[in-house]
Amino acid sequence: MTKRLGRNSIQIRLVGLIALMMAIMMSANLVIYSRINRMVRQIDSVFATNVTNKELTDQLEMVEESVYEYLSTKSSAALENYYRHTQNYREMITLLNSRNMDSDIRMLEKNIRSMSETYLQVADKTVQAKRGRNVERYKSMYEEESALFRYINSYIGELNNRQFALNSEHYQNLLRAMGRMEAISLAVMFLVFGLCIAVVLMTVRYLFRPLSTLSEAAERVAEGHFDVELPQVITEDEVGVVTRTFGQMLSSIRDYIAAIRTGMETEARLKQRELSMEASLKEAQLQFLQAQINPHFLFNSLNAGAQLAMMEDADQTGVFLERMADFFRYNVKHSDGKSTLAEEIESVDNYIYILNVRFAGDITYEKEILTDRGDYVMPGMILQPLVENAVTHGIRDMLPGSLIRLVAEETEGGLSIMISDNGAGMTRDQIAAVMEGKGSQAGKDQPSGSTGIGLANVINRLQLYYDRSDLLSIHSDGRGMGTEITILLPGQGQEEKRVQDTDRG
Repeated sequence: MTKRLGRNSIQIRLVGLIALMMAIMMSANLVIYSRINRMVRQIDSVFATNVTNKELTDQLEMVEESVYEYLSTKSSAALENYYRHTQNYREMITLLNSRNMDSDIRMLEKNIRSMSETYLQVADKTVQAKRGRNVERYKSMYEEESALFRYINSYIGELNNRQFALNSEHYQNLLRAMGRMEAISLAVMFLVFGLCIAVVLMTVRYLFRPLSTLSEAAERVAEGHFDVELPQVITEDEVGVVTRTFGQMLSSIRDYIAAIRTGMETEARLKQRELSMEASLKEAQLQFLQAQINPHFLFNSLNAGAQLAMMEDADQTGVFLERMADFFRYNVKHSDGKSTLAEEIESVDNYIYILNVRFAGDITYEKEILTDRGDYVMPGMILQPLVENAVTHGIRDMLPGSLIRLVAEETEGGLSIMISDNGAGMTRDQIAAVMEGKGSQAGKDQPSGSTGIGLANVINRLQLYYDRSDLLSIHSDGRGMGTEITILLPGQGQEEKRVQDTDRG
């Protein structure tokens, strides 16, 4: 057995040992993990229905408050809030049961959904009557709408109480099962760990005994005792090869070090020259790509501001022109190619505001900033072109009812920024063409109302700035299913180190 093992390399024997240990540990962990993970998911989902009911109640109250606010003030902001809250509530009630079932809870959901649909219809008629200045009609419709609101609230409260009682019972059962599973898991893990330690100790002792003998001989050589007797070769693995060649290495090691030193000095000079040329080329490419701004966007937006000034007093026009000034001031200020996350998000906010003035507030914009890294340094003009691309190629033909969503959050390696829309969507072939720099969405055939910075421009600048090609990804389930673009930005420390290295080059 010893001779047979001696014919195999140390690598094969170590890989075999590691594979055996990993298989044992993985098998035990998979069994334990699957059981615990299933229980954790069950525990996590126990009270999810109560949270959903709370969100449903909150959204219903927002709809009712926006109706009352519009009836009281008849302002465009109140009307916009009403449409937004109504759309959100309509989406939430679609998740409720709509069929007749034996469950009391399911039937409560069906009643709530039915009354909610009626409530939304009456609320819409109330708002329309107010807009038409039909005082008698909107007053009577508002009374009916308020009554439905109270009924729905009471039904949701009853549904929440019943689900809470049922969920509490399930929760207690799951906690008891989890306690038993934890005890079993600890016992199994201790047993597997002890077995692995025993096998590793025996195997390592057998594998590294020859290496210890060779190490002692190498230490004597390092002390200047070149007449040391090398250990007898008893195996045909790497230890035997090293022992046979050790003597030959002693006579040539000084010449080898000298040759390595000369080669490394030459390579370092060539590498420094190559990095210097590459940095100059990238800087030129960045300046060229960031200069692609279409003046038609300025003209169209200012025309929209002029029309707004003719239609109303100067307050909203002042806000509009201020947003326009901020938007173009940002473009000029960050012409050097660098910006911060907060400034990028502010540019998107201004851009959406400008578009909603032009399109009468038909674009719904949601953002979720789950990070406090507003000072994160990144390339300028990255997020706004992506939002513009979503508007131009995603939702432009489906106004109103369009949605643009921006989510920024921290990840283990840096920041993740997601921009999505509920528009036209993309096929796999279209996504592949965009990522290869082909097609209109990649930056060609820009419409006259755009800033002219296409998706290909953004992809190229991210690659040049971070020297990576895997930072942007596009996902869509197909035509009419919307599009989602995700940017993964490296940690700030990695980015600063890259810039310093480039400057030195």
